Amino acid sequence: MRTEKASILNEVIERVKASDFCFVMNYGGLKVTQLTELRQALEKLDSRAMVVKNTYLSKVAEGQGWSGVASMFTGPTAIVTGTGDVTEVAKVLVEFAKKSGKAEVKGAAMDAATLSAADVVDLSKLPSKDVMRGMLLGTLMAPATSMVRVLNAPLLNVLYALKAYEEKQNGSAA
Repeated sequence: MRTEKASILNEVIERVKASDFCFVMNYGGLKVTQLTELRQALEKLDSRAMVVKNTYLSKVAEGQGWSGVASMFTGPTAIVTGTGDVTEVAKVLVEFAKKSGKAEVKGAAMDAATLSAADVVDLSKLPSKDVMRGMLLGTLMAPATSMVRVLNAPLLNVLYALKAYEEKQNGSAA
């Protein structure tokens, strides 16, 4: 392998290793301006799109231990890697594919899991990490909040009775 090809392959390998996820997409038929729009949208999410030869991707997949991804490496292929919120990136890619009508998401790899195109669409429908954390926190706090209300109820009843007694005493003195 020539040194230029080896350096490109090493760059792809390093980018994939440093990422939390790797989406594989078909970019065939897109105009340069459309690809630039996608790259700008991904940049806001700490992600990058890179056009890669399928032979390089096959070597990267083999090195990463991804199984069943060889079918994704056909036609003009680009990868999207990054460390941002994976659901937000999936939303951007699925929306971009719908809007462009030419691009398509072929699948993704996250940790040891390989996702199909349908899995990526499902992933794009999930709420973001921050929303999910809020939902989890609300679920965890609900029992504690209910317990505080139950424990405060007798005390509040005593306070209401004392307040009513005080108002009755003030009202009869007038």
